[in-house]
Amino acid sequence: MAPPLTITVLEGDETGQELLEQSLRVLDPELLGLPLQLERFDLGLQNRRATSNGVVDEAAAAMCRSGLGLKAATITPEGKDDVGSPNRIVREGIRGKVIIRTGRRIPGVTPFAGVHHPISVVRMAVEDAYGAKQWREGEGADEVAYRTEKITRSTCRMVAEYAFRTAEQIGGKVYGGPKWTVSPVYEGMLKEEMDDAAARHPAVTYQPVLIDATYAGLITGAADVPLVIPSLNRDGDCLSDLVMPMFGSIAGAESVLLAFDEDYEVDVAMAEAPHGTAPALQGKDIANPMAMILACGAVLHYAGVRGHAGAPQASRAIYESVLEATAAGVRTPDLGGHASTTEFTTEVVGRIKTKLDVWSSLGAGR
Repeated sequence: MAPPLTITVLEGDETGQELLEQSLRVLDPELLGLPLQLERFDLGLQNRRATSNGVVDEAAAAMCRSGLGLKAATITPEGKDDVGSPNRIVREGIRGKVIIRTGRRIPGVTPFAGVHHPISVVRMAVEDAYGAKQWREGEGADEVAYRTEKITRSTCRMVAEYAFRTAEQIGGKVYGGPKWTVSPVYEGMLKEEMDDAAARHPAVTYQPVLIDATYAGLITGAADVPLVIPSLNRDGDCLSDLVMPMFGSIAGAESVLLAFDEDYEVDVAMAEAPHGTAPALQGKDIANPMAMILACGAVLHYAGVRGHAGAPQASRAIYESVLEATAAGVRTPDLGGHASTTEFTTEVVGRIKTKLDVWSSLGAGR
């Protein structure tokens, strides 16, 4: 009998936790026919405070052992003496360097500007504007604010290489880039690594475009093929918040944090929803669970990459069932529908079961 597939689950806050609980219904071992084991850690704000973030360190260490993680949205308190963001601690703990978020057309939902092909934003998960040293000098109108940012060549190389590998897999084009003309030393480092990656992957179409032109291109027809956009940390954060709503909802796609080995192969993958805890929706059973369910599909995809038999089929079943449910008109209010969170998830679970049963009867296996 195959050893159980362990997934480290990081619980969260408010609606984020409610959506996690719903999404875990698709990771039922009996439903998927997989020997799954969920290792859960409570990263809710109360427990982070009670453990002085010790639970976050424990969760990151567990994820390094399992290689796979699923995280709910969590609250980041504003007080400077509070526990802060668990995301930073997790990223540092697993040595996560890259975040990939893919906007894709949701069947039955009209995308913005007629965009139909997927758009993947591959951004730095560390460095750049986040974590930069900041200070001010002077007073009154003469006061000056400073910020010292940094990026490393190794992180630039990971972003560029993973972008080209992704484009190679999906038959897409690497598009976009930083503002290398204005900042040839700082932002030019990522452009240099993009150029080098292009040389290593000559079969991939490569169209480097300055970041401002990238924004313009996204809303004026550049996405005529699947796009993969490598980016700096803050540029990628902003791009993601543009790309996701272009397809209907920020809750319509998953986000994956990746750590790599020395050969730039994925070592740890943690999937989550790109949205926050949505406190206004807590307890109402109307929030869109798509992103968290798709995050489950993403975790199983990377489990397949790590060689776990049956995981690729289960991942595909989850992705297809989510998109087929929306195509059939089962949608939450943010997508113009009337389904509750529970009803949408129940529809997806039923479709997964049917799909896997049919594939099994046709000899495709699980």
